[in-house]
Amino acid sequence: MLTLRKSQDRVDPGMGFGKHGHRDMEIISYVLSGELAHQDSMGNTKGIPPGDVQRMSAGTGVMHSEFNHAKDQVTHFLQIWIEPNVTGIAPTYEQKTIPADQKRGKLRLVASPDGTQDSVTIHADAKLYSGLLDGAERAELALDPERKAYVHLVRGALEVNGRRIGAGDAVMLERENKITLTKGGDAEVLVFDLAA
Repeated sequence: MLTLRKSQDRVDPGMGFGKHGHRDMEIISYVLSGELAHQDSMGNTKGIPPGDVQRMSAGTGVMHSEFNHAKDQVTHFLQIWIEPNVTGIAPTYEQKTIPADQKRGKLRLVASPDGTQDSVTIHADAKLYSGLLDGAERAELALDPERKAYVHLVRGALEVNGRRIGAGDAVMLERENKITLTKGGDAEVLVFDLAA
């Protein structure tokens, strides 16, 4: 079974996470508001604004740090760790901008094993989708009933297959052939398609 772990953090102005290490882990950073400054031992020095998806494959080992350099804005972001299906590889980094209009009223693939649809590439049997839904907007995603789906609402309110959830809530779906997202109230949602 695939292991998935996530944290949702708010970083105050001038604060952050000092240099620390990871190995053999797929790490996805997804900024909701503010901006996160990233530095790593591969030489990457990037800002991660809302709308960007960053993937770091830690492989044989990487050191990195994350800070909010803003003087007056809190950075709100999600960091997702997925156990890779290959270990001992050289660490790599990738970052892509996913415009809001590509997520409006639909689920947009943002991470996948093969980088299809201009998603970041992860070394795991998993796909990650992001969507923005409000009012009458509706999004559907076909599922393989032999896999699992994990829906995490990062802000707003939403119905997932008829079940109402609020910001911070999550739903695990098993033996389902479809996810239907409706009745969004300024909703931003992440959907994971995972090996069972």
